[in-house]
Amino acid sequence: MKREEKIIVGISVGDLNGIGPEIIIKTYEDPRALELNTPVIFASGKTMQFFKNHFKSKINFFNIDSPDKLVHGKVNVVNVWKEPVKVEFGKPDKKIGEYAIKSLSSATNALKNNQIDVLVTAPINKHNIQSKEFNFPGHTDYLAKTLEGKSLMFMVSDDLRVGLLTDHVPLKDASEHITEELINEKLKTVLNSLKQDFGIRKPRIAVLAINPHAGDNGVIGKEDDEVLKPAIEKIRNDNALVFGPYSADSFFGSNTYKSFDAVIASYHDQGLIPFKTIAFGEGVNYTAGLNKVRTSPDHGTAYEIAGKGVADESSFKQAINKAIQIFRNRKQHKHYSKNPLEKVKK
Repeated sequence: MKREEKIIVGISVGDLNGIGPEIIIKTYEDPRALELNTPVIFASGKTMQFFKNHFKSKINFFNIDSPDKLVHGKVNVVNVWKEPVKVEFGKPDKKIGEYAIKSLSSATNALKNNQIDVLVTAPINKHNIQSKEFNFPGHTDYLAKTLEGKSLMFMVSDDLRVGLLTDHVPLKDASEHITEELINEKLKTVLNSLKQDFGIRKPRIAVLAINPHAGDNGVIGKEDDEVLKPAIEKIRNDNALVFGPYSADSFFGSNTYKSFDAVIASYHDQGLIPFKTIAFGEGVNYTAGLNKVRTSPDHGTAYEIAGKGVADESSFKQAINKAIQIFRNRKQHKHYSKNPLEKVKK
């Protein structure tokens, strides 16, 4: 592969007291990883050197002051800060949260300015990142406001894709958020993503019910009959292959999900519990619907094992691979979607 063809992967380090730096280091310790992409880690050389020493890694970092100065074939580290950072593994720390946001903000700006091709984010602690400058439940909401498009949390693996109508909202409020407008927006986002990001020409989508047994004709709630079903029927009238609502309790255990290209869950745990049960360690959190590609592993900071050298980097590797695959699929989709008469007109 020619150097100029290598996809540039921007990486935000996440919570420094968690396992983020460890799984980043483990991913790029193998020199063969650099044959497929060029990593740019947004942190500081001193900080990454600390983790290298702690984990007794042989990885070599190449320190730069701007993503524009990256070198292919190297593990590049952009110096977002210069001061030493006190790392205390497994400890929630507001100051560490500030460094996580510095890394994320810098990486996102590089993504917007086309200095990197894709963004892969290491896990953050949603509590210690909160401030006047950063008031978002997590990565997805932040990126939705910072980048163009309508974001959707899309959990993906080789065999399963699960999107969410509502993500980081309390369960007691979930049904109030589910409107016909929201359903239409999320379904169109998933349909478009399956086509341009995953190369599926005629995707089939299943929608899970809001209430147990899809409401049992109104006995256990009217939201499925009055909101979900009409919205699904409306989008099906546009020749979209969208089906449901399906009762969620038996949908995955019966392997019904294997008949669809994606599943849309009504709320967070309804979708993520079965996804992580089926695909944990191989799953990727993809933010669909944006004009840029962002992925992350399907796990959190894992404070309980931070600093012990036992973290599994499999999901982080998958996040990188999936980001690269989606980036290439988008380029291919854009190429084949061009009007063939444009060249003739010129």
